[in-house]
Amino acid sequence: MRQTDPASAAATSTPPVAVSFREAFGFWLKLGLISFGGPAGQISIMHQELVEKRRWLSERRFLHALNYCMLLPGPEAQQLATYIGWLMHRSWGGIAAGVLFVLPSLVILIGLSWVYVAFGEVSLVAGLFYGIKPAVTAIVLQAAQRIGARALKNRLLWAVAAASFIAIFVLDLPFPAIILGAALVGHIGGRVAPDRFTAGGRHGAAGKSFGAAMIDDDTPTPAHARFRWLGLMRVLLVGALLWLTPMAMLTAVHGWSHTLTQMGWFFTKAAFLTFGGAYAVLPYVYQGAVVHFGWLTPTQMIDGLALGETTPGPLIMVVAFVGFVGGYGKAFFGPESLFLAGAMAASLVTWFTFLPSFVFILAGGPLVESTHNDLKFTAPLTAITAAVVGVILNLALFFGYHVLWPAGLSGTFDWVSALIALAAGVALFRYRLNVIPVIAACAVAGLLVRMVGG
Repeated sequence: MRQTDPASAAATSTPPVAVSFREAFGFWLKLGLISFGGPAGQISIMHQELVEKRRWLSERRFLHALNYCMLLPGPEAQQLATYIGWLMHRSWGGIAAGVLFVLPSLVILIGLSWVYVAFGEVSLVAGLFYGIKPAVTAIVLQAAQRIGARALKNRLLWAVAAASFIAIFVLDLPFPAIILGAALVGHIGGRVAPDRFTAGGRHGAAGKSFGAAMIDDDTPTPAHARFRWLGLMRVLLVGALLWLTPMAMLTAVHGWSHTLTQMGWFFTKAAFLTFGGAYAVLPYVYQGAVVHFGWLTPTQMIDGLALGETTPGPLIMVVAFVGFVGGYGKAFFGPESLFLAGAMAASLVTWFTFLPSFVFILAGGPLVESTHNDLKFTAPLTAITAAVVGVILNLALFFGYHVLWPAGLSGTFDWVSALIALAAGVALFRYRLNVIPVIAACAVAGLLVRMVGG
């Protein structure tokens, strides 16, 4: 059990001073550069940094925001960052947090996509990815453990998590159905056994672990986060204009059937289908981008998924790879401007994919903030958090299967990847190292293995 000295206890009993926009901007930029491990790893990083270390907001407020983001289509980790940034520093704070969560990933993927299509398979990149993939598996497992330790406060919530895992792993039920089922359980449980569905557990327990937060359980909702019909209509109008203006310009300049226009429309639709994370929408993206439009080949799609898994940012950023390869291949700016075509397409599809997420948070945030002390709203969300633990465990098994048996169960077991994953797990669970040095060490190990093995 962790010992706390009196000076440390006194320090954590006082909430941190107000955080400036500049300081928050620096953190969001850092997060965008280190957000490996998919949504589970990213949410784990945010909890460790914002709740445990910096104490910018309390455990309960963090989980309440997270549960709302889990209900939305789109990348929940990016939406959570947007929500927290908005809660702290109004709309521009949310925009900065959400953009910086995505921007480093977009720049990196444009560069890697260019290397991929221009120079083919690069042994250096392949070796680095070989080591990173087992590390990602360990990171996701750690995230399941961390979120489970916070969310599964009693046997009933453990049962919800177990049922969620069985539903997705054994019965292959869709993620939205699991979320709706968990919400129903929470709704009923909040009436029958309200003490079992208190979000984040007791505040006293949370305070012993992390101390008083700048935005604590009982901190009044700031003025900008209170619901107003005028504010809701303003957000919806601005969001509609930000979508309609580029779409109208693309149609006027290039026509409706042009590649860029079709990419904008296609990924707008995809943005509303990403319930349950990127894996839920990948079949739709594959069918449209590969089969219908022919923007890239099946092999390129798989390689793009590998890039998305092993770069910072949301996994749905694989759409940037799809856009780059499609734009590069269509060469709609001429053969001398292939990179420009690819970069333009990647940026465009990123815009149309993530724009709805900002609208969801800035429009719905005030409604959510008005419910964080209302059990009839928090009980279903508490059950959803428990269900998400089972879903994350399933994701860890998915990663582990594809890393350890790359050719399927009938193929050879990759014992080198298993050793790298085991070493990453020991570093994360036993020695509690940060994600970045673990990722870096595993990447170097993978590169050395590939160099020695030829």
